[in-house]
Amino acid sequence: MIRRLAALAALAILATGCATTASAPDPRDPLEPMNRAVFEFNDGLDRALIKPAAEAYQFVVPSIARTAVTNFFGNLGDIWNGANQLMQGKVEAWINDWARVLFNTTFGAGGLADVASEMGLPKHDEDFGQTLGVWGVPPGAYLVLPVFGPSSVRDTAGFVVDAYAYPTFWILRTTRPPHWVSWRTSLTLLDFLNRRTNALALTDVLEQAALDRYAYVRSAYFQRRRNQIYDGSPPPEQEAALPAIPTQAAAELLRILQELDAAAAGTGEASGARRVEPKVPRNYDAVLAATAARAVAAGPGQPDTEGH
Repeated sequence: MIRRLAALAALAILATGCATTASAPDPRDPLEPMNRAVFEFNDGLDRALIKPAAEAYQFVVPSIARTAVTNFFGNLGDIWNGANQLMQGKVEAWINDWARVLFNTTFGAGGLADVASEMGLPKHDEDFGQTLGVWGVPPGAYLVLPVFGPSSVRDTAGFVVDAYAYPTFWILRTTRPPHWVSWRTSLTLLDFLNRRTNALALTDVLEQAALDRYAYVRSAYFQRRRNQIYDGSPPPEQEAALPAIPTQAAAELLRILQELDAAAAGTGEASGARRVEPKVPRNYDAVLAATAARAVAAGPGQPDTEGH
């Protein structure tokens, strides 16, 4: 989830480069006053507590150990990734993800090393919110969750399922070793802190954003979720209804997302993981052109909408 917030931050910076005024009211965000308050709370909490803890963790824990922690939790996460692939009807991707679990668990010292990526098995990023989107469930109203940030009604429901399917939750709950609740809490906090640490360099860009950071994070969230649901190729006629990003920013967008994926897989390129989603749509140039044409035709002051 921290990785998702880092991507939103990167997209927000690109968006601020082509705007000089705050966006018009967004019909996808009927709870905007409440969401803005939660957004500010999350920002304050991160600055006061979460980010300093992540920086301390980065200072104390060696890079090789942080990479091992990332690989360990990533290996557990591949179990749920594969399950979502299967629920979405992606049989080949399901086999890929569960083969990753098999190889990383057996040959990767219980998942501490990502040997599956070296074998050519790419890592995916799936959750139940994406599965609901593939099933045709609309996103519903935009929501900002305390601590966890941007979401929607659909993705919040998916988040609840993801939480129960979280490997350290159901494995420890099923096996019930001594002090299993303490183990579950400690492992969950370690995973959260490690993810926040991996995203430090990327989330710093959000602090440089001008104008209305909230509005651009919101727009970036909807764009990225659609991109994930459609595996990088959302329908052009629907994508064109999304807020425009200037053509010259396309290459920079791809670079930032690639850096994000490398950081999320470990500390830089140390883990060697090759991630598949998210990616810039194959039809991105056509999308940008259609978006620009639509913006000119609509004229100034038109609100952004999502073509769901």
